[in-house]
Amino acid sequence: MTQAQTWTGRRLEVEVGAVAHGGHCVARADGRVVFVRHALPGERVVVEVTEDKGGSFCRADAVEVLEPSPDRVAAPCPLAHPGGCGGCDWQHASAEAQRSLKATVVAEQLRRLAGLDLDVEVEALPGGLGDWRTRLRMVVDGKGRAGFRAHRSHKVVPARRCTIAYPDLVEEVAQQHWTRGAELDLTADSMGQMHIVERPQRGRPRTVSGDGVAVERAGGREWRVDAHGFWQVHPEAADLYAEIVAEWAAAPLGGTAWDLYGGAGLFAAVLAEQVGPDGHVLVVESSRGAVADGRDNLRDLPQVRFKAGLVEETTLTGRPDVVVLDPPRKGAGKAVVDAIAACEPSRVIYVACDPAALARDVAGFAAHGYRLERLRAFDAFPMTHHVECIGLLAR
Repeated sequence: MTQAQTWTGRRLEVEVGAVAHGGHCVARADGRVVFVRHALPGERVVVEVTEDKGGSFCRADAVEVLEPSPDRVAAPCPLAHPGGCGGCDWQHASAEAQRSLKATVVAEQLRRLAGLDLDVEVEALPGGLGDWRTRLRMVVDGKGRAGFRAHRSHKVVPARRCTIAYPDLVEEVAQQHWTRGAELDLTADSMGQMHIVERPQRGRPRTVSGDGVAVERAGGREWRVDAHGFWQVHPEAADLYAEIVAEWAAAPLGGTAWDLYGGAGLFAAVLAEQVGPDGHVLVVESSRGAVADGRDNLRDLPQVRFKAGLVEETTLTGRPDVVVLDPPRKGAGKAVVDAIAACEPSRVIYVACDPAALARDVAGFAAHGYRLERLRAFDAFPMTHHVECIGLLAR
């Protein structure tokens, strides 16, 4: 297809098929795949093609719903529409439908990439679909207004509020004028304290609110961490994941455990309690700020040792009893999986924010004789296509 033949801007009537990974559904037109946002499986819609680079597929938005799904609801956010804010994917779907869509995606990725046929249930976290996001980033448009990016675009959509953000967090910045082109980091910690930093394209960041140190509670401890570093964005997530790690790890007293991509050491604290003062817990984390936070927060646990560096560049030696890893969205990758498996831990607990990366790495562990024994999935990012999974792999 030549540039002159692009479908961009063209309107098509299509039957919407299955959900796909990434917050869209699959339709077909004239022998091509059309990835459709703002639609649900089984609907008949009119779409407008938004992106077409030729080849076998293009991207489109549903601009008119001819035959709606029974799962369709009115989007609670006025910016959740074609051309609007790109932060949410499923505001037009009921809560049950959102979890069902995500379960389908997780199961499909595990089947396609790891050869596993599993029944997947995505569990809801307390609090419902809104007011959950405690950490987010906004951008400033050419008029000094704070907003969010449109989907797959640099366009800034000004926002006065956000239905998924912690209450009043977006409202706090929406009424102010900001440096054009700046980014805004917004955090509300467990104490309800708001931390806001403006990061202009040139010059130094400016602290607008808070002292930059977030107080969080999880795993039976109080944590003081970088307000704009990594921490679970759903207020119920960190404590729940720590509970699951504690249940599945079963690290022996006096044993050895690794916490890879360990952040400030949330899971390391759980593992340290299990191995006791005569055991050993190694945390590997690339962020030096997170490592500093971890050392400060876990000073009472001398059995925990932090190592600053990339996991893929760290020489992993020894025979750990259990390994916990919480890699970034791209996953751990073959080299890390091979290195872990070579050390023959009895159990590996994998915390994943991307089901495709999880499935690829599960397949990698399977090649070394590890089997996925348990899997739990959580709707830790309601209204979006993101889903958190925790898997237990055993030799």
